[in-house]
Amino acid sequence: MPLYREHHLQEISKQFQIYGQILHAETCKIGHINETYTATYDQGGVLVRYIHQKVNQTVFRDPVAVMDNVMRVTTHLQRKLLEQGARQSTRRALTIVPTRDGKSFYCDGNGEFWRTFVFVERVQSFESVQNATQAYEAGKAFGQFQSLLADLPGERLHETIPDFHNTRKRFQALEQAIEADHCNRARFAAREIDFALGQERWINTLLDAHAADHVPERITHNDTKFNNVMLDWESGRAMCVVDLDTVMPGLVLYDFGDMVRTTTSPTLEDEKDLAKVQMQMPMFEALARGYVEAAKDFLTPAEKGYLAFAGKLITFTIGIRFLADYLTGDRYFRVHRPDHNLDRCRTQFKLVQSIAEQEPAMQGFVDGL
Repeated sequence: MPLYREHHLQEISKQFQIYGQILHAETCKIGHINETYTATYDQGGVLVRYIHQKVNQTVFRDPVAVMDNVMRVTTHLQRKLLEQGARQSTRRALTIVPTRDGKSFYCDGNGEFWRTFVFVERVQSFESVQNATQAYEAGKAFGQFQSLLADLPGERLHETIPDFHNTRKRFQALEQAIEADHCNRARFAAREIDFALGQERWINTLLDAHAADHVPERITHNDTKFNNVMLDWESGRAMCVVDLDTVMPGLVLYDFGDMVRTTTSPTLEDEKDLAKVQMQMPMFEALARGYVEAAKDFLTPAEKGYLAFAGKLITFTIGIRFLADYLTGDRYFRVHRPDHNLDRCRTQFKLVQSIAEQEPAMQGFVDGL
């Protein structure tokens, strides 16, 4: 960490209700949106760690609303866990450390928003699922997360990123990118464009189901990648769900669909060898079993009936977002090589095809749970 940044972080640390001396801090590699540091403090001879994080205001344009959501959600999760007699509740849900004046965030002289969390010890995350047991734990973790928040009191949560999973609007953005073709890239993605436009007939399915009151709006995580689940070092069991900035009103199907996208294929989302990309039924079965077991108390038959389809829809939605970003010059997703977003798009579309081929068997398994 540069010296000036370390000095600034020391000043930031003084704004929160942390007792003891900050010894050092280092950049945390988990996550790509916010600026995150792991800081170690000496508290009476015991070393204690905290997370200091600067909110990315380019992505989250209303950080006050974000922090209002996060504070309400984490407080409710902790209360529910205590009511249930859960052990180690501060490892089971994130804990916000308030500022000296009792706020959930600190705004520095540059207009930057900072927040602090208790560091969750003895856990780890993985970029991709290693086995079916981990898939089960992922499904269970997010199912429990939704279940605990099902009775959150008070007004509706803020939409931190409006229309985040609105496939129709993402599709319209793709159409605009194709028509404009500002970077003259459409000719290199002709096959992907044809595939994307050919799927329009089913992209409104969940939007229509919600509009018809067949599936309800709930509180959802909206970024259910496997690396947002912290697993215990020793037992391998899911302990804590992190990255709560996108927690807002949504459909549980969006959360489950993104779990299918990120846990059932053996590859990362930018795999160039498409022969390796496939939806693995054993992974799906473990994921679905864990999720339904945890969500059964609130999950409706209609929601359950769309779980396999949701995997196809969300994978397609992410795919067209990658494609649109490629066509507009890689302005949103960070790229590390030429055509990176096009590679990501191709991986998603291959997975969409694999899910579509197995969708009846996938839903048949869910129906039997």
